[in-house]
Amino acid sequence: MRFLDEQEREGLLLVCKESPNPYLYPVVVLALSSGMRQAEIMNLKWSDADLQKGRIILQQTKNGERRAVPLAGLALQLLRELEKVRHIDTTLIFPSKSFKQPVDLRFPWEKALKAAEITDFRFHDLRHCTASYLAMNGASLAEIAEVLGHKTLSMVKRYAHLSESHTAGVISSMNEKIFGVVG
Repeated sequence: MRFLDEQEREGLLLVCKESPNPYLYPVVVLALSSGMRQAEIMNLKWSDADLQKGRIILQQTKNGERRAVPLAGLALQLLRELEKVRHIDTTLIFPSKSFKQPVDLRFPWEKALKAAEITDFRFHDLRHCTASYLAMNGASLAEIAEVLGHKTLSMVKRYAHLSESHTAGVISSMNEKIFGVVG
């Protein structure tokens, strides 16, 4: 399983932000922030986004269920900025020049990876990054499953090892509070 370390993430985001494609940076930030799949992001319509409440409602997901995806921070800010300059000829958030289908980011994405010197990494791995970052920030498996839209915890267990240091810290903290002993 591949996820970006802090240096790789910062480098990729910088390159995406400097891309001549205006959608690459917001799409990558949205993917990292939400854990949404590429197809879910690329097919987003403005009617799916409730920027006042800070959420996206995915009507069609891989498992066939409707899912609310919380938006916060930079991803929400970037979508609000895009909304101000949205094209009235399309309902898509990330339209192609024809406005009839989503923009194709394959070439800008590959160019960004190369410029950031990131190898062995696919767009889908951004979803793994989200799960990994959630685990490392103390999210439970159930919370990660909810964010990613997994029906079972078995899909999420692959991220469990990433939260071992957090778990050790939680156990240490609890023991210190209960017994007053550090270490």
